[in-house]
Amino acid sequence: MLLNLLVLNVFIMLCSWLLVTYNQRAGLVDVAWSFSIALNVIIAAWVVETAPLPVRMFLGVASGIWFLRLTWHLLRRYANETVEDTRYANMRRAMGDYQHLGFLAFFMFQAGLVVLFSYPMLELLSIPVQQWNDWTSVTLIVAGMIMLLALIGESTADQQLYHFKLNPQNTGKTMDRGLWKYSRHPNYFFEWLHWFAYPVLGLAAGAYGLWIYPLLMWLFLYYITGIPFSEQQALAHRGDNYQRRTSMFIPWPPKQ
Repeated sequence: MLLNLLVLNVFIMLCSWLLVTYNQRAGLVDVAWSFSIALNVIIAAWVVETAPLPVRMFLGVASGIWFLRLTWHLLRRYANETVEDTRYANMRRAMGDYQHLGFLAFFMFQAGLVVLFSYPMLELLSIPVQQWNDWTSVTLIVAGMIMLLALIGESTADQQLYHFKLNPQNTGKTMDRGLWKYSRHPNYFFEWLHWFAYPVLGLAAGAYGLWIYPLLMWLFLYYITGIPFSEQQALAHRGDNYQRRTSMFIPWPPKQ
């Protein structure tokens, strides 16, 4: 199953790369990444009949909704872009004449990351019914509550920022309303929170190794993918007043 899904992910990324070579907007990789994870989870939950049915339904439906919503949000953002995302425009300039080959390697690397971040769900789906203990129902409820809270939080943050950016009067301004009043990156915080649902569920089956994933996602968000670039852009264009009074990650009352 894992190999089959990897082949599917590589195919999706390859198709995305071909489109990007035409339209010169590599932000499509984010859409393909989220969509690929959604497909992996939904397909595995349907095909793999090893885990208890409630676990399969939870992962197929809850995780499927999570990543499909994220896909829709990223696709909507991508469709509204008039220029290439600055992150990828910088990569394009750095690669120069080798940009097509460089982006091909980057997209294939993303296919590998898709498998990496699909693993918690695939691992849970592969655990036989006999290994799930009497706490399965409890962990399903707790994991569901975490997932619901994270979904509401991230959806709200995404919608607030999306509508803020749609208003031409807000050009060059900092979004500091709603959830963004309490965190400079509430969307990333709730993305991170969502990854706790899987190790919590795994407690009922001895899948303790899944606790590495909240840490792994935090490292990606905090040091590699989202926050560093956003912080750099914000400081360059809007100053540090918002940074001084607002929590970077965990929602918290702003400083006076």
